[in-house]
Amino acid sequence: MEKRILVVEDDEILNSGLCYNLQKRGIVPFSAYSIEEAEDNMKKEKFDLILLDVNLPDGDGFVFAKESVLKYNVPFIFLTAHGLEEEIIQGLQSGADDYIVKPFSIKVLMEKIQAVLRRCLDVKKTGTYVCGNLFIDLESHFVKSKGEIVSLTPTEFEILEVFCKNKDKILTKDILLEKIWDRKENYVNEHTLSLNVSRLRNKIADGEYEYIKTIYGLGYKWVGESK
Repeated sequence: MEKRILVVEDDEILNSGLCYNLQKRGIVPFSAYSIEEAEDNMKKEKFDLILLDVNLPDGDGFVFAKESVLKYNVPFIFLTAHGLEEEIIQGLQSGADDYIVKPFSIKVLMEKIQAVLRRCLDVKKTGTYVCGNLFIDLESHFVKSKGEIVSLTPTEFEILEVFCKNKDKILTKDILLEKIWDRKENYVNEHTLSLNVSRLRNKIADGEYEYIKTIYGLGYKWVGESK
């Protein structure tokens, strides 16, 4: 099935160039030049990825990502002319899969897009996820560690699923709360979230791999590295 990507960029020449390069790679592009146009597109179509400019004529891409894009549970990559460290951190904290500073190499951007699409496709295609000693069936809500069944509460599994689908991304508490709330209306507050993350970490820990890494002052990140 052809992949569909929404390009939200007010520079018409750049937008056109990105769409052209996506088409060359067999991807179906959609263009939006403002937040309003992006929202209209997202209501009508389902996308596999969004390329999102930070500075748009009718609003801030960071705010738009947090308030709107996350609700659709679609991966997105920021495109911006600003390369300040604090802005890159802000972009990644907003839930972005990557943060690309202009001017950029089209070839590199296309490879980054393919990497994000592959990661998302692997989980969607099989409904299962393997990391370290964990085997996770996202459809059956079934988890094993070293062959042994791990018993999780519904909320713990919700959090685990969000981590699996956002590997190597920094997830703030706000992002985790928003994704859990928007997907199944299973609302938890920040304190409850912290307790559930802590319990989940203890249940899946196996002494060999560190799965949930705390990024102090920022949030959490799902990793598959050895301790």
